[in-house]
Amino acid sequence: MLANSPLMPGAERLLRHLHANKIPIALATSSGEHMVEIKVTHHRDVFKLFHHRVCGSTDPEVKAGKPSPDIFLIAASRFLDKPDPSNCLVFEDAPNGVQAALSAGMQVVMVPDELVTEEMRKDATQVLKSLDDFRPEDFGLPPFPTIG
Repeated sequence: MLANSPLMPGAERLLRHLHANKIPIALATSSGEHMVEIKVTHHRDVFKLFHHRVCGSTDPEVKAGKPSPDIFLIAASRFLDKPDPSNCLVFEDAPNGVQAALSAGMQVVMVPDELVTEEMRKDATQVLKSLDDFRPEDFGLPPFPTIG
């Protein structure tokens, strides 16, 4: 079942766009390395676009899980240019992840499950129903190409 996990709507378009524009991207997940390998089975071409990944439950550098900022700070530190956290943008679906990103000093776009309450969404920099609704230019990134 997990090997058939679908990508979130809009995820592949966004990842390919960021990669094509040479914007470094990393995966920071609370899942362990083995679980990530299972989940990406049918999406390897997309997951190869990430510069690196940090798997919180199996990475020895991650001392505390979300809502601690560890996982995001470690992910940022592993980029070659070591960006300032304020120049990092996190995409999250969970309230603990939003808090972790904010504690790291990063902006965060939340794409929550519909069961996540308004109260739990309020701290995110931006809340979207779908990654299809993301506008990169809202964060100073190159806009998606116009079709037509």
